[in-house]
Amino acid sequence: MTVTSPRGFRAAGVAAGLKSTGAKDLALVVNDGPAYDSASVFTSNRCKANPVLWSQEVVKDGTVRAVVLNSGGANCYTGAEGFQTTHAVAEQVATDLGIGAVDVVVCSTGLIGLANPRQNLLDGVDAAHAALSGAGGTDAAEAIMTTDSVSKQVVVEGAGWSVGGMAKGAGMLAPQLATMLVVLTTDAVVPAADLDTALRAATRVSFDRLDSDGCMSTNDTVTVLASGASGITPSLPDFTEALTHACTDLAMQLLRDAEGADHEIAITVLNAASEDDAVAVGRSVARSNLFKAAVFGNDPNWGRVLASIGTTDAAFDPADLDVAMNGVWVCKQSTPHADPATVDLKGREVSVTIDLKAGSERATVWTNDLTHAYVHENSAYSS
Repeated sequence: MTVTSPRGFRAAGVAAGLKSTGAKDLALVVNDGPAYDSASVFTSNRCKANPVLWSQEVVKDGTVRAVVLNSGGANCYTGAEGFQTTHAVAEQVATDLGIGAVDVVVCSTGLIGLANPRQNLLDGVDAAHAALSGAGGTDAAEAIMTTDSVSKQVVVEGAGWSVGGMAKGAGMLAPQLATMLVVLTTDAVVPAADLDTALRAATRVSFDRLDSDGCMSTNDTVTVLASGASGITPSLPDFTEALTHACTDLAMQLLRDAEGADHEIAITVLNAASEDDAVAVGRSVARSNLFKAAVFGNDPNWGRVLASIGTTDAAFDPADLDVAMNGVWVCKQSTPHADPATVDLKGREVSVTIDLKAGSERATVWTNDLTHAYVHENSAYSS
């Protein structure tokens, strides 16, 4: 169940002294080949951290040999010195592995404006290199945790090949991969261009549909590495399906671990004029603090759903909208229908179904309720 489950990968997670707790805080994932194809997507936030600025250049040629990640500090808005630290970390990984720094993706997560101690990072890289093994995936997944309560890992099996993955994230989830670091691995033979196509298709319907609190971070990176060690070349549709499965599984793990949440909410929009309309409506509801607070209070307040739909440019008739909550159609033709008292919201999983009656497209957006614990955690933890 780790990034080292596919053949051709080693990983490690060590304590480099970045976290005051002494917990593991630096991870290294290495592709031993024989192929080194890769693809990545990054945050669309215009304010990007130094590791993102570095890694965006690294991935342009489609070749990545290693990914090094640290928690405990985002290395964002730390000036020229911060970028030099990112470069130095990549160089240290390259030296230890005997490769070029231009093939090393660097990721960081933690507080913005915090300068990571460079020597700690460099020493941590050496320690991680010494600890690399085919059994090191779990340690690596633990080393990238910040406010996560559990590590997130996945393996999806193909026909003689597989996809592995790890992720971190437990709040500030939103479109464009906010506060997320994800490393995916495969031993399938997949050229870089196909990896890019598959990754963008997978993230579009998984990570990009998470909208826990509408916030977007500065460090978000999703990287997939292909070793080709299985010698098997799956069809692009088969590989995309497996990668999408892995990304969706990790996305749901992130959703379940969102800070302080009591409910996971799936908002499905049916019969939209376009997929974009469906996503826009789902995201509008997901970002309504009034709606999220109602779910926290176990109140099936469908009026707040309609109010959110009305803020979008999607095609629909405001007088003919249907809404169901946990399978109970509480609103038909924009008027009260079933008794809201028959809706049971005490369980963690909540479904909201919206019928726009404007076409045939659909989409699902996932979010959480707004709880006292969420406010407490994000006031107690600087971010």
